Amino acid sequence: CSLVMIVTGFALYSETYVEGHWTTAMFGWVIPAVGDSQTVRMIHRLVMWGQVSFIMVHIYAAIREDIMSRQSVISTMISGRRTFKD
Repeated sequence: CSLVMIVTGFALYSETYVEGHWTTAMFGWVIPAVGDSQTVRMIHRLVMWGQVSFIMVHIYAAIREDIMSRQSVISTMISGRRTFKD
């Protein structure tokens, strides 16, 4: 996912420069390969929202696991003290 974000981001960034700039030399092939600039922009945004959604679900699941389980993993990261719930 991160690689797609980097490649599509630099491809969109390369649109602002003329031929011969390092971004057009390295990432100028992406837009013609995918189709057009709007498709690259859509892919970039979809992957971004996928990452944002994953992060939100991951944080929720970690906090829920900390509350529901016997071990206090998140609390340990914050406080530095490991406790076990009985």
